Amino acid sequence: MDPARRLRYLQALGVEPWQLRERGTSAAKGPVAVIAPERGHVAEPAAAPTVVPADWEGLQAAVASCRKCRLCETRTNTVFGVGPRQAPLMVIGEGPGADEDARGEPFVGRAGKLLDEMLRAIGRSRKDNTFITNVVRCRPPGNREPADDEAEACRPYLEQTLRLVKPKLIVALGRIAAQRLLATDTPIGKMRGQTYSWGPDATPLMVTYHPAYLLRNPADKAKSWEDLKRIHRFLAGA
Repeated sequence: MDPARRLRYLQALGVEPWQLRERGTSAAKGPVAVIAPERGHVAEPAAAPTVVPADWEGLQAAVASCRKCRLCETRTNTVFGVGPRQAPLMVIGEGPGADEDARGEPFVGRAGKLLDEMLRAIGRSRKDNTFITNVVRCRPPGNREPADDEAEACRPYLEQTLRLVKPKLIVALGRIAAQRLLATDTPIGKMRGQTYSWGPDATPLMVTYHPAYLLRNPADKAKSWEDLKRIHRFLAGA
């Protein structure tokens, strides 16, 4: 989508135009890459920012009633997130699937069961110390990837959730979540093993495989275990 058309679309949605800027060296070379919003570089005046409630109850209500993109037309339930409100670990996936759409909770199908096992292996759980959510809060039809405008419409909700949770570490599950959060098209294999910083508070972020991918490619579970050990060491140090 060309920049002018994209800007007009975002203004129609009431979303503040933005982009992410990567400072320092590239992720593929290993040093920490700082990812932060960059504003003001648009040809036309920016639209008024989306008003997002600053409290939990207000934010949850805003998500439940959201109609900012086409995904609202096919959802059964919005999927806000689950976990303690101030968890040291925040796990972010791509988007809800059929099971999640039916129940209104993230990661409840086969991939969710595997995620719970992965977290349990490093002393974490959605009940005690991990908040789990997605890039988008509604299921994309047919479990397709979220479109650019859909992810952008949900971005303020994700940012506000991060501000409320204040995690010590973000973990992006899978290629799509990682590429969306870091504004890159780098393959996930090159993103693994690095530590990034996300957002205005420079929250540390790591990348690992999505549980659904591991169900299809069990040979990569060993690589995922290496990622989990890095996550555990980081949180133990934090």
